[in-house]
Amino acid sequence: MRAALAMFVLVTALAIARADAPPEADKAVQRNFAGSIQFDYLAVPTERLARPTSLDAATVETSLKLAVDLTDHVSANVKMCVACHGPELGMAYLDLRASDVFNVRVGRFTPAFGSFPQRHDPANHRTSDKPLPYDMGRMLNYKDWNEGILPAPWVDNGIELDGVQFFGGNQLDYAAYAIGGPKGNADGYDFDYTLSRSGERYYVDNNSEPSVGARLALTLRLDDDSSLALGASGMAGHYDPQAKLAFWIAGADAVLQIDHVFLRAEYLLRRTEIALGDDPLARFKYGPAGGRFDDHLLKDGFYAELEAPVGRVDLIARWDGLRRWGNVLATSELRENSILLRYTAAAAIRIAAGVRIKASVEEYDFSDLPDELAVHLGVVGSF
Repeated sequence: MRAALAMFVLVTALAIARADAPPEADKAVQRNFAGSIQFDYLAVPTERLARPTSLDAATVETSLKLAVDLTDHVSANVKMCVACHGPELGMAYLDLRASDVFNVRVGRFTPAFGSFPQRHDPANHRTSDKPLPYDMGRMLNYKDWNEGILPAPWVDNGIELDGVQFFGGNQLDYAAYAIGGPKGNADGYDFDYTLSRSGERYYVDNNSEPSVGARLALTLRLDDDSSLALGASGMAGHYDPQAKLAFWIAGADAVLQIDHVFLRAEYLLRRTEIALGDDPLARFKYGPAGGRFDDHLLKDGFYAELEAPVGRVDLIARWDGLRRWGNVLATSELRENSILLRYTAAAAIRIAAGVRIKASVEEYDFSDLPDELAVHLGVVGSF
């Protein structure tokens, strides 16, 4: 709480300092409007009726963004998204920038965690869906797995300090933030993502205690057309209304760019405390190990992805997966230790400026559920 108060005082001081600056120090207001639309059709040939286990058939993802430079040091961004979960305020924040090295962001935004969330918009990545660690409702059997590790985009209210330092063609990015954090119920077994995305539950912190996180990334320039980016991220807090159930998430990522070819890899690990309840023998599928029930579960995920252009076609090969360790609810089809591996071959074909056709085939290899095949076909456009 003291850290949040200190950051608020810092923001206020920065705003006052800018207000005292002469008018000619600020440039004229500039506005930029951008957006994207993706239509995607998901077919599951291995299931006669896939809806009970997936959001199949046709879905549309739309984003509309307005960016306004109010002065040389103050900007505002507002973004509205419409997807499977309905309308969502994807961002609404102010950037108060003292310099490239020091910026204060306040409002509703996606906190700096990982590499993929920086390009989560469908117009910025070449596959129809997201890597499994960042999945948000598009993977098969998503209810059994309760999504990925941290669904992207993770949108939250809070404050973030960030900046970038350039040196010799290389750059070092940093960010530290305090946000409302993931939400769950008092008898929490895992995150409940509908609580974070339902306006009926209010877009406020559920336990009067912020979650905190940070990211550090280093981009090395190898030559004029090549670079290597390395990043590490972390987030921690409590997710239940009583602030008794803790979680932490750690991640590492790397992106190698050689000309127009990208090789990306990322790994996420989450530890989540769970409520045992009054009768854990009835609530959980497995009995106590060594005379006691574990009070937490572990879940990790990864992806490795190669993207290479061939003329007007971008070819993508991706291998990603999820694992979880820990007891499961009595109604779950998963075991105490479960694994999901997925293999994807995809192509994005540019048919006009800003317009691409996306196609992909995905093979799901479940340890506890029948293996599945998924086929995506869609079109995305940006403007």
